[in-house]
Amino acid sequence: MSSSSRTKPEKTETQTRTKVFLVDDHPLVREWLTQLIQRESDLTICGEAEDTQEALQKIGDTKPDIVIADISLKTTHGLELVKDLQVRYPSLPVLILSMHDESLYAERVLRAGAKGYITKQEATKKILLAVRRVLAGEIYISEKMSSRMVHKMVLGRAAEQKSPIERLTDRELEVFQLIGCGQGTRRIAAELHLGIKTVESYRARIKEKLKLEDGTQLLQQAIQWVHSLKDR
Repeated sequence: MSSSSRTKPEKTETQTRTKVFLVDDHPLVREWLTQLIQRESDLTICGEAEDTQEALQKIGDTKPDIVIADISLKTTHGLELVKDLQVRYPSLPVLILSMHDESLYAERVLRAGAKGYITKQEATKKILLAVRRVLAGEIYISEKMSSRMVHKMVLGRAAEQKSPIERLTDRELEVFQLIGCGQGTRRIAAELHLGIKTVESYRARIKEKLKLEDGTQLLQQAIQWVHSLKDR
């Protein structure tokens, strides 16, 4: 028997790399992340998607080791994706990489089951550090956010939210964001798979929490808030 026949086939470079799946509704962001990840000798992109439905289907097929996802997706909210993945693949780590305010979303995504949160404004070295921390089984958030969460935990009610918007539940925040994007009640109901009366109830609770008098003020504040997120 020749020596070649006794030798076990070696794994290819792709097989030895950690598989990363991207979920972001901006093609240029996915391209940037792909270039960033593919330069690393131990990481590789195994797939990508622009919304929750596509992501859930492809993740089942590609079996990644980690998912990097944005909060704002094409047809759904990233929080819903995190919750769905937590149910379907509880051992699959998810890192949220977003343009949105960390103080508003970091706690929410961690409660939903994500293992980390980092903003797109961070240096590429920090993004790669966050990926590897999450892959190692750790939680990744910024030092500032970590300090704030510990402060809030220690002081309890004395460290309540700075902004009234932070008092909104995850679903109320989704509705508020969609209002700010110019969507009416029927469109929001269809997008979130809710009844019209349910959306109206969310609108009423949002107005109460934000101390707004009517729908016009709600629309104005929602639009202003969405624009502020884009300017960050």
